[in-house]
Amino acid sequence: MAAANLTPVTPGVFTRLIRLMPVVTLGLLTLPVVAGLAGIIAPALGWLPALGGESLSLAPWQALGQTPGLGKMISLSLTSGLISAALSLAIVLLFIAAFMETAVFRLVRGLLSPLLAVPHSAAAIGVAFLLAPSGLASRLLSPWASGWAQPPDYLFPGDPFGLALISGLVLKETPFLLLMCLAALPQCQASQRLKVARSMGYSPASAFTKAVLPGLYPLIRLPVYAVIAFASANVDVAIILGPSTPPTLPVAVMRWQTDPDLSLRFLASAGALLQLGVTAAALIIWWLIEQLLASLLTCWRINGKRHQAEQLSRWLGGSLIAALIFLLSAALIGLAMWSVATWWPFPAAWPSPVSLGTWQQATTTLGEPFRHTLSIGFAATALAMVLVIGCLEAETLRTRALSSSAITIIYLPLLIPPVAFLYGLTQWQVQFGLSAGWLAVVLGHTLFVLPYVFLSLSESYRRLDPRWSQLGAALGAKPSRVFWQIKLPLMAAPIGVAAAVGFAVSVGQYLPTILLGAGRLATLTTDAVALSSGGDRRLTAVYALTQLTLPALGFALALGLPRLLRQRRSPRHKKHRPLSA
Repeated sequence: MAAANLTPVTPGVFTRLIRLMPVVTLGLLTLPVVAGLAGIIAPALGWLPALGGESLSLAPWQALGQTPGLGKMISLSLTSGLISAALSLAIVLLFIAAFMETAVFRLVRGLLSPLLAVPHSAAAIGVAFLLAPSGLASRLLSPWASGWAQPPDYLFPGDPFGLALISGLVLKETPFLLLMCLAALPQCQASQRLKVARSMGYSPASAFTKAVLPGLYPLIRLPVYAVIAFASANVDVAIILGPSTPPTLPVAVMRWQTDPDLSLRFLASAGALLQLGVTAAALIIWWLIEQLLASLLTCWRINGKRHQAEQLSRWLGGSLIAALIFLLSAALIGLAMWSVATWWPFPAAWPSPVSLGTWQQATTTLGEPFRHTLSIGFAATALAMVLVIGCLEAETLRTRALSSSAITIIYLPLLIPPVAFLYGLTQWQVQFGLSAGWLAVVLGHTLFVLPYVFLSLSESYRRLDPRWSQLGAALGAKPSRVFWQIKLPLMAAPIGVAAAVGFAVSVGQYLPTILLGAGRLATLTTDAVALSSGGDRRLTAVYALTQLTLPALGFALALGLPRLLRQRRSPRHKKHRPLSA
């Protein structure tokens, strides 16, 4: 055989770029988080020469320890994170156990995109307007059922136990965990496991719990941890629904960070490190509960009982998921009613007269936040999509998936409290004279958009039949052409959904916009959260609905564009050139 035939083929530019994508992606996710955490350690120990801190000291921690209500702040953050995650996971698992592979399951799966399209702050505002003493729920029950001629005297939102906060978190965490379970079910061969267990006489709920759940939970463990970290360190939902005297710890830290009194920066750094510890404690507690349940349920899994609490699980799974969908729908209806209200005294169930005056008034102030939200969302989503698709394409070149450590790094911005590392990044911005503005906010949003895009797209991309690419290569197409003309058209629908999810995540970002934009870059989310603490419900409803409209349009485009592209690529519209051309 000639020596020339043994010469290895030099990879092209496309292949080299694709192979760089995982390195670039992991670096983009790791460096800001690590640098941000490093940026708060020195100020937490009193060292920040720009503000007069020229020696190490425990004074910030002493001041933090003397903060009124600190213990309550910590307990609120810890309990809201654990309880909301537990409730959300229980609702999802009960529903899947009772209705997997049924028409109801397919119906709820179809409603998943609209549920995911609702930003956290818009959902929180809707819940506040629905369940407040003068909210829509009280109006519909008054006075004929409740006897209330005046709004009842109960505290919601802002109750001292954080029940309103937990309800708002559950409302948005449940659709996310359901999405993660739907992506993980094929990986653990759930249908095959369920069929085998059902053939042995197990009821649907018992078959899922004993045969499917042990393989499913390890695949969704990281998303569950991300939910716990998000809930324990959330700011925007806590501002809207959480108590204010005292607030949760992340809200207090954010207020210290943005206070005009610069001396509070030391206190904020100590508080950010404390919040990191609170989130870590919540994750450790959850892990211990996992180990305890695994030990206690081992014997139960193999006890041979085939029908256990079947009706109860079916009733709970169906009623809880129905209540969640109903609550979110009613909250959005309440927002729509408030946005057109001119005069709505209690206990009237309908505003009278109805007017578009608030919408007309808002058009003079909505323009700039709308443009910022749109441009930042597009830019962050586009950057995240390029990086994620590059990483997944690199997997196909190496014929193996990303390692577990790489997957953990992708989750890193979701597992570390944003209030901790984002504030550290603002410290570096000041130290190096970097401008706070649009580009910094886009990069900050990308940190949170990218993990969700990866979670939404990875399973579909990995399940793409490799024979399509092999067929293109056999016909002489280069890897770049196989990618652009075969893989991307076949993946148009999953890519569109992943982009819609990423855009919805960007639209809902509050803390990165406030901190990395130095408060000078207004978006629909920042304005909606600011208005939620004011007295004008009508204007707040307009901003919340406008904020909701953008992700909804994104999901509509994600569902409609792939069909249009398929029609345009059909033989009736276009003659294809041969791949070898």
